[in-house]
Amino acid sequence: MYSYDQLFNFSKEVFIAMGHSEEMSLSAAKVLISADLRGVDSHGIARLKGYVRLWEVDRINAQPKIKVVHETPSTAVVDADGALGLIAGPEAMKIAMEKAENVGTGWVSVKNSNHYGIAGYHSMMALDKDMIGISMTNASPLVAPTFSKERMLGTNPISVAIPADKQPPFVADMATTTAANGKLEVLQRKNEEAPLGWVQDKEGKPTTNAKGVQEGGALLPLGGDRDHASHKGYILGSIVDIFSSVLSGANYGPWVPPFVSFIDPLPNLVGEGLGHFFGAMRVDAFRPKEEFLGHMDNWIERFRNAEPVNSGVKVQIPGDYERGMEAERSQKGIKLLDPVIEDLKGLGDKFGIKFL
Repeated sequence: MYSYDQLFNFSKEVFIAMGHSEEMSLSAAKVLISADLRGVDSHGIARLKGYVRLWEVDRINAQPKIKVVHETPSTAVVDADGALGLIAGPEAMKIAMEKAENVGTGWVSVKNSNHYGIAGYHSMMALDKDMIGISMTNASPLVAPTFSKERMLGTNPISVAIPADKQPPFVADMATTTAANGKLEVLQRKNEEAPLGWVQDKEGKPTTNAKGVQEGGALLPLGGDRDHASHKGYILGSIVDIFSSVLSGANYGPWVPPFVSFIDPLPNLVGEGLGHFFGAMRVDAFRPKEEFLGHMDNWIERFRNAEPVNSGVKVQIPGDYERGMEAERSQKGIKLLDPVIEDLKGLGDKFGIKFL
């Protein structure tokens, strides 16, 4: 088991060794290790090696000049200048929150960025201001639209964080695919098969092979197949792609640069880097804040008390699982798979940083 502080400090030192400033490294490490703390192991420190590889092939700028290139009182487009999404994401969300403070809502689309970690980190930033936060991003094209064999979309997550009063907040954080690619990577490290409905092979047939995407197949939209409404997952993923990139000027669809460094981006790109989309809404732009927060408490309590199918298995609200994991891992530590530990030791050797 490793403590949050141990993983945070190691990650921070790696980001500094890549050439990031102390401030940027602190921000990136905070976003990264929040995933491990909340039980989203697919997007935590296991990704650190991937970021280093992208930096080694000049696809991550360690000294970016992040700037607003277009704006109105409630909207902005941010050019991340090739930054880590772990750094660009929080900066863009701060801009959305500042605009919401001024005019009620703020909406920011980002271009020229990279993978930004867990979507929930960015949406939850708004909770500190009793705002509703929205976060989404496009990603490496690994997902086939319904009825297609071709990989056209990313896992394209959506997160919405909604404050409450005495109850904990509502925090939705979900991929628009049946499973995130990082979960496949976890299964590969464990040498386990994938559940049916996660992946199709290169011929478009269902498979349980966790390496199916690597072997030319594709991830499936949320729902898995047409009979189980995969067209709805396809639609949701498309909306994320358009909001994140067609609005901002980033690459979209099959042109999105892949996360893995050994695959070059497609020629004739249609934009700049990866795209994100953020929103912040002041609840008092709609109704008095105290009324809203009180009714959110009522909503949460009523749903939690919905009659369960099986006694002993209570109904949860979005965010309950991650809160439970955060409480447990804060106390007991974070367990890493052996392949991840070996990767981190290798990074330590590369940069002269002792891995724990």
